[in-house]
Amino acid sequence: MQKPESAPRPSPLDHHYSGEHPLRTLAYLFRPDRHRLSLAVVVFAVKHIPVWLLPLITANIIDVVVDHGPVAELWYNTGVLVFVLVLNFPLALLYARLMSSSIRRMGRELRSALCRRMQYLSIGYHARVSAGVLQTKVVRDVEGVEQMTQQSADMGLAAIMTLIGGLAVIGYRAPVVLPVFLVVVPLAALLVRRLRSRIRSNNEEFRLEIEQLSSRVGEMTTLIPITRAHGLERTALHRVDHTLERVLSAGFRLDLLNGRFGSLSWILLNTMAVGCLSGSAIVAYYGWLGLSAGDVVMISAFFTALTASLTTLMNLTPIISKGLESVRSIGEVLQAPDLESNEGKASVDRIGGRIDFQGMGFRYPEATEHSVRGFELSVRPGETIALVGASGAGKSTILNLLIGFIRPTEGRILLDGADMASLDLRTYRRFLSVVPQESILFEGTIRENVTYGLEGGADEDALRRALLAANAMEFIERLPDGLDTVVGQRGARLSGGQKQRLAIARALIRDPRILVLDEATSALDNTSEGLIQDALSRLVRGRTVFVVAHRLSTIRNADRIIVMERGHIVEAGSHQELLARGGAYATTLQPRHSG
Repeated sequence: MQKPESAPRPSPLDHHYSGEHPLRTLAYLFRPDRHRLSLAVVVFAVKHIPVWLLPLITANIIDVVVDHGPVAELWYNTGVLVFVLVLNFPLALLYARLMSSSIRRMGRELRSALCRRMQYLSIGYHARVSAGVLQTKVVRDVEGVEQMTQQSADMGLAAIMTLIGGLAVIGYRAPVVLPVFLVVVPLAALLVRRLRSRIRSNNEEFRLEIEQLSSRVGEMTTLIPITRAHGLERTALHRVDHTLERVLSAGFRLDLLNGRFGSLSWILLNTMAVGCLSGSAIVAYYGWLGLSAGDVVMISAFFTALTASLTTLMNLTPIISKGLESVRSIGEVLQAPDLESNEGKASVDRIGGRIDFQGMGFRYPEATEHSVRGFELSVRPGETIALVGASGAGKSTILNLLIGFIRPTEGRILLDGADMASLDLRTYRRFLSVVPQESILFEGTIRENVTYGLEGGADEDALRRALLAANAMEFIERLPDGLDTVVGQRGARLSGGQKQRLAIARALIRDPRILVLDEATSALDNTSEGLIQDALSRLVRGRTVFVVAHRLSTIRNADRIIVMERGHIVEAGSHQELLARGGAYATTLQPRHSG
């Protein structure tokens, strides 16, 4: 019997992201590291002392030389500067350790939150949103947030510390020129404010184009076998090239805007620096305001450092804007409302296997008509039910409702007498297995694929019994590495019949009480179908089974065959009963199965 999965580790954003400003989200993400980050800021401030101390010491040394002051002052200033320079190395390592560990932890938790949210978002959501787009959010957007935080910390802290230290020294040594320095800050802030909104919109446009490109490339790689088989390489490349052109245009516009922004701020700030240098030199030349030669050098050095700091802060604007856009992009998943709600509902500890559909109906949100309506069916424990009908009859919708991927929009489904709307579907699915039309395998060994999700794996005897019952051992024993053979991405190294037998073994080893077979033999040749049918006959014993199939051999032995048209049941009975009745099954569907 399958062991239940252990409870998932809580994620920091499971219930906290509700569309607030991205900066608040970042603050919440870094909350566990707030003490570590505070210490990192203090360490950075100390290690950064030489940057704003150097102009002051340079001014002192020049004044000693010009005024022929005591030589001891020269050595004293030099010693202080050498000491703080040497101190920079251990402090830089400590800062890197503190800051990097916090940022990397944040990235891990953010990716964990995204992956967790994706697991709980409904199947309908995943049908609407491309897997490539979601992958981009987990990889590229989180990387963008990490880069923004790292660069903001390193470059932003350096600029801020230089500004604070420089202004403090100028206020102490030459307070008369302090107002001139303070003019630069509001002018720079005005420039940033005027351009920020446009940078944000361009970043959002570029991000959406990248997501579209990721979706297109994922689609292209999936369709390569079809593309090559029909000689459609140029068509496929044209679709991707069109998206690449849009990425190029959006990226080019963004780069031009960033370049324009950087150039304007550089010209503005350096023009002010030249004016400040010339003005202070004239004041010192005529002996006004008591400025010395050292003060002129200090003012010039500080103005260069402060303008560089302000330029850095303004150049950080597009980086921060891009990072915050990544936070918003991630938020599209974290705040998506289309969740499967299981919290606080009754846990399913055992299943008898009785299923009752009572006046059940379902309509997709975007649809004008119901996919299923007025569906009434009582299924006994251990009974095999086959659903047949033309495409669009509602068969797949019934299976999705049974699995719990979607919820009835009217009526209800009872599991052993309990309304499934009141049950924790995660615990219910421990007793359910699905064998789909295309077996989904991951790039791992046969052993790992068959025992996937079982806590602690499965013992060797149970694994071999399941594989034998699924008629899979006959091909596994011919493989060089046997059970440890790597199947390749999506099972690419195995045939369709071999993958399907592994899917049956995966279901058998879980010993499910409810089994769903969704076109499990439709894509197989006759030889493979015979092996699969033999394995399925063992799989269905003693279980409540729902089958959707188009082959007569798959459904003829079902206890009841349910014939559906446009979401309604039109006939129900065994294969022989329906043939004798001469209704829709006999006149319309049965000839399709005979081939």
